[in-house]
Amino acid sequence: MTKHTADTNRRRFIKLTVTGLAAAPLANAMFSESAEAADMVSESEPTAVALKYKMDATKAPERKDKSAFCNNCSLYTGKPGDANGPCTVFGGKLVSSKGWCASWVKKA
Repeated sequence: MTKHTADTNRRRFIKLTVTGLAAAPLANAMFSESAEAADMVSESEPTAVALKYKMDATKAPERKDKSAFCNNCSLYTGKPGDANGPCTVFGGKLVSSKGWCASWVKKA
């Protein structure tokens, strides 16, 4: 291997390493947010139990308003039509759009 080729390879290696190190925090931030957003609330979690959360609102005996569902709650931040969406009560974890909990507040 000639000296010129070795210098070129070394420079290329250093550039790729620096680029990779610079991109690593960005990639980590992107993937960790996706992982957090994908967590579903379980009915057995302490907060869910305290708020009487049910993934199927029709199985919530405490629900008095038959039109009350997570997807029409002001605390639900999911998109209309999605099966699941983030809820501010549960720290942004996903809840079923057809679910219900005692914190339900009708969307204005």
